[in-house]
Amino acid sequence: MKPGWLAAGAPHVWRPYCPMKTAPEPLAVARTRGARIVLEDGRELVDGIASWWTACHGYNHPHIRDAVREQLERMPHVMFGGLAHEPAYRLAARLARILPGSLDHVFFAESGSVSVEIAMKMAIQFWIHRGLAGRTRFVSFLGGYHGDTLATMTVCDPEEGMHSLFSGVLPPQHVVRLPRDPADEAALDDLLDRHGREVAAILVEPSVQGAGGMLFHDGEVLRRLRRLADRHDVLLVFDEIFTGFGRTGPLFACEGAGVVPDIVTLSKALTGGTLPLSAAVASARVFEAFWSDDPRATLMHGPTFMANPLACAAANASLDLFEAGTWRAEVARIERGLKAGLAGCAGLPHVVDVRVRGAVGVVEFDRPLDAHRLGARFVDEGTFIRPMGRVVYLTPAFVVTDEELDRLTGAMVRVLGSIPFAG
Repeated sequence: MKPGWLAAGAPHVWRPYCPMKTAPEPLAVARTRGARIVLEDGRELVDGIASWWTACHGYNHPHIRDAVREQLERMPHVMFGGLAHEPAYRLAARLARILPGSLDHVFFAESGSVSVEIAMKMAIQFWIHRGLAGRTRFVSFLGGYHGDTLATMTVCDPEEGMHSLFSGVLPPQHVVRLPRDPADEAALDDLLDRHGREVAAILVEPSVQGAGGMLFHDGEVLRRLRRLADRHDVLLVFDEIFTGFGRTGPLFACEGAGVVPDIVTLSKALTGGTLPLSAAVASARVFEAFWSDDPRATLMHGPTFMANPLACAAANASLDLFEAGTWRAEVARIERGLKAGLAGCAGLPHVVDVRVRGAVGVVEFDRPLDAHRLGARFVDEGTFIRPMGRVVYLTPAFVVTDEELDRLTGAMVRVLGSIPFAG
């Protein structure tokens, strides 16, 4: 039976990423715990995607919950303009300590897309302060995704991404192939030779391009980008909104490649999936361009709920859990389980690749899939898995048990193996 709140609210809620007229009704959720979603009708689903990759420690982790409750009683929110509070300042210092290199200067926001916009704004303004006001464009990559706000839409893949409808409307950027080999590196080198004086920064998702198709690349790609950025004197921005906080193995994907960007963006797992928070973290080199007696050097940005104390308390509690260190063994365990459990998908019809990196497992097909139909089949298997274009993926919470992981991978093999492809 449909709960009353769903029936009453449905005519008024505009849902994300779905055609409102034809999309099936969403699943009504009563509560969550660990790696499970409990529906209003009593069914329990093992969550295969950790609420868009955020709930890395699992739902309702007691340490994070207690920190948020304590902060709620003391101060749920206060504006960040002209005021300071301990949760944000402590969080900024801790992020500076665990990020590599001189990534020491933290600008808070409330969503990943906004943090990328801030990073883009920082990059353009950096060159203005250096006397190079014409550097206003960006180099990004095919298969990339950086958000749904207007500026971030311009640096997403214009065809394979979610925003092809806006092609020709948004300001054009240089969206090119990742330098996976010397030939593509040479092509990017040539582009920067020709257009480098108009480029503010290179923007990339390190290790895994997430929502653009869960596409993997190795550390040499990032080292090539660092060399090219240095050679042509452009900034390098890493979007670690998906990959940050252990998802691919290391705490940050840039660590695995031994590459330090000039700006990094963080969100999603920053608060352990409890509250919205993001950050654009700049290197000393970038920050110094804003350190001036001239008021025009101010970064004119300030989201109303930036550095929200509740969210910062959650993030500090999440960092406590990361500092405990057990997550590394859990991610390694999940990686082994994904490799073993998804191996059976490799020979299925129209499957072109099965790949695993850290706590990310991907099955890629040679054609788009019916996400709604498959999603319903996965629910019947006691799992919550959302196909995306040509891929079906798993990014479970790090606390997922072996039994729960087996349920997820088993559902993938059974459901994907029974797709009735035409012809």
